[in-house]
Formats: sequence, structure tokens, C-alpha cells
Amino acid sequence: MPHPFGVLFPYPWPARMPILGPHPHGGSSKGRSVVLGKLTDGLNRGVEGALASVSEAYLEPVIRLGVTGLSRAGKTVFITGLVANLLDRGRMPQLRAAAEGRIETVFLQPQPDVTLPRFDYEGHLAALTGDDPRWPASTRAVSELRLSFRVQQAGWLGGFRGPRTLHLDVIDYPGEWLLDLALLDKSYADWSEDTLARLDKRPEAKEFMAVARAEDGSLPLDEMRAQALAARFTAYLAAARAAGWSDCTPGRFLLPGDLAGSPVLTFAPLPRPSEASRTSLWQEMERRYEGYKSKVVKPFFRNHFSRIDRQVVLVDALGAIHSGPQALEDLRRTMAEILTAFRPGSNGFLSKLLLGKRVEKILFAATKADHLHHTQHGALTGIMQAMTREARDRAAFAGAEVAAMSLSSLRATVEETVGRNGDALDCVRGRLLSTGKQAAMYPGELPSDPARLLSPAREGAERWLDSEFSLMSFAPSRLNLRPGEGPPHIRLDRAAEFLIGDRL
Repeated sequence: MPHPFGVLFPYPWPARMPILGPHPHGGSSKGRSVVLGKLTDGLNRGVEGALASVSEAYLEPVIRLGVTGLSRAGKTVFITGLVANLLDRGRMPQLRAAAEGRIETVFLQPQPDVTLPRFDYEGHLAALTGDDPRWPASTRAVSELRLSFRVQQAGWLGGFRGPRTLHLDVIDYPGEWLLDLALLDKSYADWSEDTLARLDKRPEAKEFMAVARAEDGSLPLDEMRAQALAARFTAYLAAARAAGWSDCTPGRFLLPGDLAGSPVLTFAPLPRPSEASRTSLWQEMERRYEGYKSKVVKPFFRNHFSRIDRQVVLVDALGAIHSGPQALEDLRRTMAEILTAFRPGSNGFLSKLLLGKRVEKILFAATKADHLHHTQHGALTGIMQAMTREARDRAAFAGAEVAAMSLSSLRATVEETVGRNGDALDCVRGRLLSTGKQAAMYPGELPSDPARLLSPAREGAERWLDSEFSLMSFAPSRLNLRPGEGPPHIRLDRAAEFLIGDRL
């Protein structure tokens, strides 16, 4: 009989160990202007991309790697661990160029975009590797970092051509902003209908739904009512994120920055009235929603997202499993929607000229693999592969490469085998985030067949029938690194090989 997921052992071991368990293409001159504007904007971006590709081909090539993730997936730790292990490559045997000794040096340079904040690599690394290690603060805005490689090319021509320089620009941005891109194809009416239907079954939305259902959008705008509605909707989004739901959009409601209190962040979904005048609450909510798309979402797409070559999407799959079948199904659906925001395909010269830049490689990575014994990593990877099957098939058809794997950006646990009631249990042990004390957890057995989780999730089950899945939160461990070694990790080298190995 399989053990339930989530057995926690204090450390050292006690005798008894507890179990914890308007159509845009119309004939009007306005419509023609919109279409012409879109075509011109797209051609301009294509020309810019083509000129960039010519510069890269004859000067120093650049890879723009986007890193994002859904709630609590660990974007900051991923970038910090990746950069540290690219600078000191002693733990990167699966990065072929490093294993072959062709990477002569890697160094940090000022990022090319002087309007973006620099990713605080040094500060985050100090937090993770200090005497009292701690997890760094989460991503709250776009930031960038440039790594430059001096690499000896492979093959017999490499000896004649000498080393070359490759730049890797890492762009960090919140996952909620990525989900916002799906709003570009939705009207306010469609978004309201979809959102209200989804929230109707969630306990976190009970208070907001009661107010929204009672609201009459045909009445004249009352600014105080509009602000109250937006505040209740924002409170729901915060509660949903804390509960493990993935579809927490619009993302800027949770990360407002200097937009806090502005009209573009003061709207909410409403039931559609039979009719609404120009001065009604519904019409004003619709105007603000469209303003959010044009003033917030589109500039992010134009300035940052549309220029990305490779992309990492980090996913807390274990957290979703722990939260239950509905959270796992929400995560699966959210990841399928994420790919619709990408323009997958190859980045040949003509494709850049005609279509603009496309995302050549996309990696979906389940983080926190160190919370499982290595014997369970294959099952976690299989679950990620099954959850991204639809996305991977569409991207492959478009000419892009999509992969799914499990990894840990910074390993916070060690593995131990413990005897209990005559059974040998494969455990992980680490420092508990809540108390700082050492404890070991038996994570149980993830099913080798992902359908055992995904099928009940799709069918709307409220809980797992045969097992309860539980996880503990571990703090970073104190490290004693030798020269030339980056922080310990799980499969960061394989992730790096997939994402940039072909260009090294």
C-alpha cells in the first residue's frame, strides 16, 4: 500500500514519527487607418529585427532570454543560480561547451537597455549564500542582466577562426504580466463573462461575487462605487494567488507600481446589462479595461516581450498538486493559454524581416525538485510533459522547440533513506522555513502515470481520492563552496544546454 504524500520527520529521528498529512476590418476610413497602422507597426518591427540579425551575424551575437513564472515559482532564485553557475561552471557537466572546455571566460557587463533596472544579482546571491541564508524578494518589475561569453567554436574550423563573443541578455519579468497578453484578444464583455464564470466556484471570490452580481452596470457612473468594486476585485486576486490559483489577472492589480490608483487599475468584471448609456458604469469599466490593454499591456509586449528569443516559464507544480485537483487543472489551463501569448517559430533572416522576432525555444520547468527524492524526479517531469503536451505540439508545428523538465535552482535539501515499520523510505532533509530546525520529509510517491492526477483534475474533483499530497517549505542551507563552483542545483546545466547550448 503506497504511503500518503507528506510524512514529516523531526531531526534527529524520534521513536514515533508523525504523519502530516465595430469590426477592425470594416470599410470606414477609421478602420482602414487602424489596419494600416498595425501593418506599418509590424513592418517597422520586422525591419528592426532584420537589422538586428544582420548586426549580430557580423558583429557579436545576442540571445535574449526571458525568464518568467507563475506565483511562487522562484524566478529570482532561478536567475541567480543560473548566472552564478555560468560564471563558475564546476557544477555544469551537462552544458556541453563547458564540459568540453570551450568556454574561456564568462563575465557580467552593463545591460544594453539603460532604461531598465539591473537585476540585483550580487544582492540576491548574498542573500542565498550568506551566514544566515534566506530566499530573496520576489520579482515586482522588469529587470535585465547581461552575461558575455568568450567561446572557442567547436569543430575543425574553430581552431582557425579563434574564440568569439556571445552575449546573453536575461530579462526578468513577473508571470502575471505574461498572462495579461491573453487579454489583447478579449473584449471587456468576454473577459467579464469568462472571469465571473470562473470565480463563481471559488471561495476566495465569495465577497466580490456577491457585490458584482448585485451591481447594475446600466446605472450612471459613481466613482466611489467603481473604486470599491476594483478594491474588492484586487483583494480577491491577492487571496487567489495566496491560495495557489494561477490565473491571477490583470497582473498589474497585484503589482501596481506607479500606476496605483489610476483609472487603468480601477475596473472590475461585471454582468453585462441589456443596455448601457455612454455615461454608465459598464461603459466606463469597458473604457478603463481597453485603456489597460493599450497603455499597459501593449507597451510591455512591444518594448520587452516581442524581442525575446528564448523563454523559460517556471512552474510550482508541486504546490498546485498540494493545493488539490482544481488548482492543478487551473495550472494546466493557464500554461496552455501562456503559449498563445508567444509567437513560436525559428528566427531565420527572412522570418525576422517578414514576421518579426519569434520565440525559438520555450522551456517549461517544474521548480523545487529538491523537495522530492531523486527517484521521484522522473514522475514530476512526466507530469510537466503531460501538462504542456498541447502547448508543445502547437509550438513544434510552428517550428519552435519546447521542452519540459524538473529542476531546482538552488538545492536546499539532502537525501536520506529512513526505516519505518519495516519499510525503507526515501526522504529529503533540510532546514524548515518556519522554525529554522532540521526536519526530514517523506514526500510519498507521485504516480508514474500523469493521468492519475490530470484526469480527476479535468473532471473537477475536489480532492485526491487515494492520497493526500503535502509539502514543507525549506529555507536555503548554509553553503561551503569551493573555488570554481556555483551553488548546488538540480539540472540547471541541462536547462542551460537546452536554452543556449546550440549558440555556444
